[in-house]
Amino acid sequence: MKKQQPQISEDKILEASWELLGEEGIEKFSMRRLADRLGIQAPSIYWYFKSKQNLYQRLANQISKIILEDFSSEGNWKEQLEELAITIRSVLSRYPCSTQLMMMTLPHEPDMIRFTNRMLLCVESTPLEQEQKLQAVLTLTNYVFYFVLDDYQHQRNITVMLEDEGVAPGGQMNELLDSMTEAEAGLFRGMYKSGLFEVMGTDQAFEFGLKLILMGIEQVIKEHEK
Repeated sequence: MKKQQPQISEDKILEASWELLGEEGIEKFSMRRLADRLGIQAPSIYWYFKSKQNLYQRLANQISKIILEDFSSEGNWKEQLEELAITIRSVLSRYPCSTQLMMMTLPHEPDMIRFTNRMLLCVESTPLEQEQKLQAVLTLTNYVFYFVLDDYQHQRNITVMLEDEGVAPGGQMNELLDSMTEAEAGLFRGMYKSGLFEVMGTDQAFEFGLKLILMGIEQVIKEHEK
């Protein structure tokens, strides 16, 4: 009996893409690996997505849509931006490699455009110039993107070291720091050994960085109003 061709759809391809990204990361992602997961030949995917970049665009568009659905905030510009940043971080943390996808694509999809427009609406009531409004929301989103990306990469680095060397990086780091002089690494060594670097990637660290950005925007607004 002839083997039946698996039934696929755009939604199934997107779902399988997220699963593959979660297991292997974006570095190993390919249309061939995706096709193997779906049990089809790679050319079949191109009926739905003309290229890997086109698939990335659709995945990023999906993330933008989810952010818009989760974001519900009223209040002044500061409260809206704060809630937006928290929402973006939450969504990106739930979908593997979504930060990379957002950074590797252009806002040429409907929900990506809606997402960008919604960000701009958060600061529309401020007296800032249009260029400053754009720069304000880009600064905020870039902070969130890199915060999530840095935490993701840090966890992957630890995993790789455990797999390759069978030990966590902490012991090697202590040996390295102990071999360096006070002038070379004194402040760094003190912070590292007191556990301050363990705060990286936490809610506490995120909230502090967000506070700095919002205070910076607030100061620019005050200067603009003088």
